Order: sequence, then structure tokens, then C-alpha cells
Amino acid sequence: MNSFERTHAFIRGDNVDRIPFHPILMRWAAHYAGVPYRNFCLDPKAHCEANIKCAEDFNIDWVNVMSDPYVEAEAFGLKLEYPADNLPIESEPLLQSPGDIEKLKKPSIFKHQRLIDRLDEIKYFKNRLGDTTIISGWVEGPLAEYCDLRGLGNACMDFYDNPSMMEKALDIIVDFSIDFVTEQVKAGANCIGLGDAACSQIGPQLYGEFIWKREKIVIDHIRSLGVLAKLHICGNTTSILKDMIATGSDIVDIDHLVEDMGPFCEQLGTVQVLSGKSDPVSVIQNGSEKEIIDSVAACSAEAKGRCIISAGCEITPETSVNNMKAFSRTAI
Repeated sequence: MNSFERTHAFIRGDNVDRIPFHPILMRWAAHYAGVPYRNFCLDPKAHCEANIKCAEDFNIDWVNVMSDPYVEAEAFGLKLEYPADNLPIESEPLLQSPGDIEKLKKPSIFKHQRLIDRLDEIKYFKNRLGDTTIISGWVEGPLAEYCDLRGLGNACMDFYDNPSMMEKALDIIVDFSIDFVTEQVKAGANCIGLGDAACSQIGPQLYGEFIWKREKIVIDHIRSLGVLAKLHICGNTTSILKDMIATGSDIVDIDHLVEDMGPFCEQLGTVQVLSGKSDPVSVIQNGSEKEIIDSVAACSAEAKGRCIISAGCEITPETSVNNMKAFSRTAI
């Protein structure tokens, strides 16, 4: 059973040879492969080979295009710096005043290098791996992208002070996401992740009123193209987890700050699973092998066996190779 078959069978509830292993690797992958982080962000071949090396060495069941949250934001016009071996740095918010939202235009995908690079990464994965592995594209969720362009503090104020302009911007973001999802699937992605981390900071009322319906539009579109949808909102999402599941996403990521996945398992559809939720710092980075094993076992029991093995968020670059090997062995 290859990684693609294993993940799909697990989501359907069929028998599998082992539980799929989908850790989120960005800085850790670059560090392990010896790739400077600017190259990991900007060089599709370097990015893909680092992911493939990790997948091969640690029995990982997916590869992905994630490196930083600014791929789409730069296409919208955000100015960035790329340090040699660190995360990209934004100079200042693109939307500095509510009036700037009127200037926000949907980017043309094939006129922006980082958007093209993402498509090239997917094509590279497809050429190297064929249909044996989950190849995950990615889009920023509507609120996450708005926060990248406006700043988190300003975005939170806009819910109350400028809701109509904010919604106009959110709709432009969603419209672009639909186009970008489509091109990533055409390039060979068989899964698309939607990352909307800021949603854990706004509470269920604002999430339900402003964001949920827009996430669902994107997720419905992903699934209409015949590929898996993955919803990632890190942080304590207990208050919105029922709604996250209701988006219909095939895979719903759970962070370690959610105390108990159990009460939400009955909300899952017949072809939905959770993913998570070991603490990437206290367990995967700093824990013993026994603590890592016990954490994965506890997550599986909590989710009644319907949980892909992963940490609640990105594996830290400080995580040792030995701990990563221990984490990998929980999926054997």
C-alpha cells in the first residue's frame, strides 16, 4: 500500500497497513536537507528535494508546498525581504488604511513568480512521485490572507469598524483562492490545504459570521475537483471545531491546545478524519521516545482511531533527528 492509497483508505475508514503519517515540515525539512531557507522558499527544486528526502527517510505519507505564508500576499503587492537562512520578512502592511482595500485587485497567477513557483513545485513532485504520494498544494485562508495584508491588530478592529470593506477584501481573496486552487490541481496536486490560523483568535461568533462560509466556498471547490481538502487552523479551536468539521474538509487539523478531540468525533462525516495533535515543542522537540509514543497513542484513542499522525502544527527546526525518527516509528 503506497502513501496515496494508505491516506485515502484511512479517510474512507477502510483497513490500512498503518496509520498515515503527515507531519508539517518546513524549517525542519530545510535544515535536515541542508538547504538555506531562502532557497527553500524561492527554489522549487530545492524545496521539493528537501521534502522528498524527508518523506523517504522518515516514512512520511505526504509532501507539500508550504514554506511561509506570503506566497499569495506578495502577488497581491506585499513587499518582502528574503534573508539568506530565515523566514521572509514583510516591510509593512499592504493595506495600511481602510481606504486601501478599495485598491485591492485579484492577482493574475501567471504574472507573479512565487505563484508560478508553487505550480512548478507541484509539477516537480508529480514528475518525481507520480501517484504514489499525497501531493498537497496550499492556499491561505481568507482571514489569514487578510491579516497578512492588513496586520492582525488592524484586521481585528476591522470586524467592528470597517466590516463592509473587510468583507469586500475577503471576497476578493476567496475569488483568487478559487483560481489558485484550480491551477494547483491542474499542475498535479491531489490534496489542497487551506491554512487559516488567525481564526483561533477571533471566537465563534465572528468566525461564523465572516469566515466560515468563505472557507466552505473554497473547500467545496477543492472537493469538486476530486482532490482532498485539508483545513488547518492552529491554536485552541475548541469553540469553532464543530464548524470546522462542518466545512466538509476531508482532513481537519487539530492543535495540542484542543484538550479533547473525543466529543467532536461524532460530528465527522463518513469520509472525514482529524489530524494531530501532539505538541510540537514539549513532546516532539523536547520529549523522550516514550513520551512521543504515548502522545500519539493518546491522540488515536481520543479520536477513536480517526486521526492521522501529526503534530498540532509545524515541527520545530530544533527537533532532533532522533526524536523525528521516534515520531516516525509510531506510524510503523
